[in-house]
Amino acid sequence: MKGTYIMNNDTILLLKECDSGLKMAISSLDEVLNVIKNQKFKEICITSKNKHQILKNEVDHLLKEHHLQEKEPSLLAKSMSWLKMNFKIQMNEDNQTIASLLFEGCSMGIETLYKYLHQYENASSKIKEVTEKLIEIEKELSQNIQNYL
Repeated sequence: MKGTYIMNNDTILLLKECDSGLKMAISSLDEVLNVIKNQKFKEICITSKNKHQILKNEVDHLLKEHHLQEKEPSLLAKSMSWLKMNFKIQMNEDNQTIASLLFEGCSMGIETLYKYLHQYENASSKIKEVTEKLIEIEKELSQNIQNYL
C-alpha cells in the first residue's frame, strides 16, 4: 500500500493498538517456546509466532510509511503477563498449563481487539482489515491449542 490516504486519528490509534497487541503475542510465544516439550504443540506455537511476525512486519511498514511511533504494551501489562506466565510455568511446566496461559492470552487479545474495532469505528478499512487478520490469527491459535488444555 502506497501512502494514498491520510490517516485519521482512529486509524492511527487502531494501528498502534495492533502493534502493541502483536508485540505482546510474540513476546508471550517466545516465553513459552523453550519450555514446550510436545513437538506438535511447539510447531503450532512457532507457526502462530511466524504469522504474528509477518503481520507485525506489515504494521511496522505502515507505521514507518506514515512516520508514526510504535506503541509499546504498557509496562504494567507486560510485567503482569510475564510474572503470571513465569510463575505458573515454574509451578507446572506441563502442556496444559502453557496451553491455558496462551488460550487466556488469545481470549483477552480477541476481546480487546473487538473493543478497539468498535471504539475506533472511523479507522480506515485497511487498518480494520489488519485488526481482523490479527483476530483471526488469535482465534486460530486458540483453536489449535484446545487439545492441550
